This record gives sequence, C-alpha cells and structure tokens, in this order.
Amino acid sequence: MPSNNVTLRQLRYFVAAARSNQFSMAATNEHVSQSAITNAVLALEKELGVRLFDRLAQGVSLTADGQDFLLHASHILESVRDATHKPRFRTSKLRGTVRLAASYTVLGYFLPDLLARFRASYPDVEIDLRDMDRASIEQAVMQRDVDLGVAILSNISKLDRFGHAVLVRSRRQLWVAPEHPLAKLASPSLKDIAQHPYIMVTADEAERSTLAYWKSRRVQPKVVFRTMSIEAVRGLVAHGFGVSALSDMVFRPWSLEGKRIEARPILDGVPPMEVGALWHPEGLMDTPAEALQQFLLHVYGN
Repeated sequence: MPSNNVTLRQLRYFVAAARSNQFSMAATNEHVSQSAITNAVLALEKELGVRLFDRLAQGVSLTADGQDFLLHASHILESVRDATHKPRFRTSKLRGTVRLAASYTVLGYFLPDLLARFRASYPDVEIDLRDMDRASIEQAVMQRDVDLGVAILSNISKLDRFGHAVLVRSRRQLWVAPEHPLAKLASPSLKDIAQHPYIMVTADEAERSTLAYWKSRRVQPKVVFRTMSIEAVRGLVAHGFGVSALSDMVFRPWSLEGKRIEARPILDGVPPMEVGALWHPEGLMDTPAEALQQFLLHVYGN
C-alpha cells in the first residue's frame, strides 16, 4: 500500500504516463495539465527514492524499478475501483453459471485476477471456463455454446458480426537483456531490431500479427527460434539469445531464473494488442452472463 505521502491521484497519473509513454498524452487522457503529471511522477520518485522513468527525446520509458512499481500501483487502483463498484445486480440473490471461453494468452496473463475480482462481487456465480483458440471462440459465441468469449480482437476479421468491446489496448515493446546492444537505444526501430536474432512467439496467432507490421515497414526480423511458450521467450531473451517484441500485458521484468529483462518502446508505429469481449450479436443472455459482461465493461471504463 502507498505511504501517507502517496495519493491515489499520483498513482493514477503515474499509470497513465506508463501506459502512454508520454507525459503529454497522459495529461490529455486524464484531462489535466502536463505539469500535473510531471509533478506527480517527481513526487513519487522522491517518496520512493528511485527513478521510475527514463526521460527520452520522444517521451518516457519505464525503468526496471518503474516496471515493478507499475504492478503495485495498478493493483491498488484496481482494488479501489472494485471497492467502489456498485453491482447492477443484487449479489446476494444472483446465482447461476457463466459459460466463458478464452484463448491461451488471455487465460494465462489477463483473466485469472479479473475472475477472482468478479467472484468477490458475485460469490454464488459459477464460471464454466473453456480454453479455446480464436476460431473456436468465434464459432462457440455465434452458436451460443458459450455466453462470452475473451480473445485478441485484433486477430478477428469481420468483428462487427459480434457484439464486442475492447477491454485493453496493450502496447507492444521490445524485450531485451540489460547488456544487449539494443538496450542502449532509447527507442530502437524495426530496422535496428532486424540486425539481431529474433525470437518469435507463435501462440494466439502472434507470428501472423507480428509479421504483418514488419511487412508494412518493409523489414524482416531475423527469426532464429519459434515457440508457443512466452516463458521460453522470457528466458532466452534474459540470457541474451535474442530479442522479441511482445505486449505489456505479458511483460515481466525477470525470467523464471530471476534474470532481468528490460522493455524499450519501438520507434516505428507498432500496433497495440487489443484484448476484448465477444458476445452473440442479438445480445440476449442470462443474468449471470450479463453480470460478467457489465463487470468487464465497468472495470475497463467502457
């Protein structure tokens, strides 16, 4: 928990800056002056005794201490939001089952904490959770075999066939070992990255989406290894076998062996990974499923 000298507003402004990589963009998103963001970050850095951001010519980038603090600050803000959430449905009366399908990355790095928070509000609602790939989720939602799907929306063509909402736009950044040559660059370009061995994630159609934005810049990564395992990527990057570009949602500043990993913003306009909810276009669902749908939309501000 924050000390008596740290305010929720400071945490909110810090998280906004961390997610946008720019104090000016954070100020716009929070509807405050840029000096308010800057002063909040400076006050936090003074209170914590660490530097949270590297100041760059084109914005800011989280330091390793900043990455660690972002996890804590995000959890604090989420807890406050949940505590002040007024459920639309009477929690003491709501019972039933929600059939929920999700894909690999979503199941591993997005849903567990979220579902625990939902269960705290609706303890008598059971969640029938199903592990599916993106195509199977689309089919199950359309055939009403599940009530809701949570998947990487940026992989879905003809998204308007479904009821849907974007929950998270997760920035993609370069992952490097601290001693790697690219770690010395504040914002490496794809052309810079192409000079070094690249480790490609294949889970959740990641290779297809990765190669699409590389192709748009007329550059090709030097792929030396492909894997479905994000933990394998983390370990290989930490030990200096290559680099990778993955979303902040799955980023952790250390490997399973405890070796450090650093993230760098990519100079080129790399699109974010969009995670969202899907439901049948007619929108009719049982009350427990509607409660989960509304919870998701509340938590992510839609």
